[in-house]
Amino acid sequence: MKKSTLALVVMGIVASASVQAAEVFNKDGNKLDVYGKVKAMHYFSDNDEKDGDQTYVRFGFKGETQINDQLTGYGRWEAEFAGNKTESETGQKTRLAFAGVKLKDIGSFDYGRNLGALYDVAAWTDMFPEFGGDGLAQTDNFMTKRASGLATYRNTDFFGMIDGLNMTLQYQGKNENRDVKKQNGDGFGTSLSYDFGGSDFAIIGAYANSDRTNEQNLQARGHGQNAEGWGTGLKYDANNIYLATIYSETRNMAPISGGFANKAQNFEAVAQYQFDFGLRPSIGYVQSKGKDIEGIGDEDIVKYVDVGATYYFNKNMSAFVDYKINQIDDDNKLGVNSDDIVALGMTYQF
Repeated sequence: MKKSTLALVVMGIVASASVQAAEVFNKDGNKLDVYGKVKAMHYFSDNDEKDGDQTYVRFGFKGETQINDQLTGYGRWEAEFAGNKTESETGQKTRLAFAGVKLKDIGSFDYGRNLGALYDVAAWTDMFPEFGGDGLAQTDNFMTKRASGLATYRNTDFFGMIDGLNMTLQYQGKNENRDVKKQNGDGFGTSLSYDFGGSDFAIIGAYANSDRTNEQNLQARGHGQNAEGWGTGLKYDANNIYLATIYSETRNMAPISGGFANKAQNFEAVAQYQFDFGLRPSIGYVQSKGKDIEGIGDEDIVKYVDVGATYYFNKNMSAFVDYKINQIDDDNKLGVNSDDIVALGMTYQF
């Protein structure tokens, strides 16, 4: 494979994790693609809870059916299986599971376990070889990342009238019968992004507001009827360069020991360059600072510099190293891990 061709392939892989999907069926308007990866990985850290094998397998499928010349039905499922568990332990989890319909220029509507509206912003800096994306986004934390019970409407190119103007409207039903930090009441979210008609630059903004559950308000920290968050971001993606930065704030939403932060201010940035021969170095920074925490005041929740690199042998095989240089103080009053972590591994994907 020519070096320039490899660079283009790699940039496509980075832009979409499912770009490697293998088509297994395509007939009479019905299509089914499968995709997945095996990530063989080890963490090196002085923190015993983080140190050790982190291998996992991720597998999913995407299907669609052409109902008529205007309407298409679709569905997606994705799961992850831990490779560092014994055979008697359960290490499987569902990451995504949703189905819906798309009406040409009108947009798409689906329901199920999906990505929250605030993650539309967080995704721009969630690009490190292993770490990253954890300043604003947490799984099953309202609409900041993957979550259940999401009804999502997405519109691209604003009804076909404005290239590059994309919109999301989202509703989340309440989820109460689970760990208190992963509960949520009814809520809504929205995002709007614009790439200036296909230019190398893009901007984005998102907002979400949800009711909190009674059990969440009984926690020692973080009180209020609503959990609220907003974020904005900028990115440049061209000439083998990727640059992105986001800023966000949340209220009664960021999970901490003893409950939630009354307010959290989050900043994330990433810079990457794709060499023609397959190497992609990366440097980034993530910080989330809790404000007005009961009994503490202000304290860092997340704070680290990330330095890493990925080497792509071809479109299916890569090796990576990622060094999380933790900036959290050892005497952090929230008990947050302050040790560095180095992730080393190889990935096969299809």
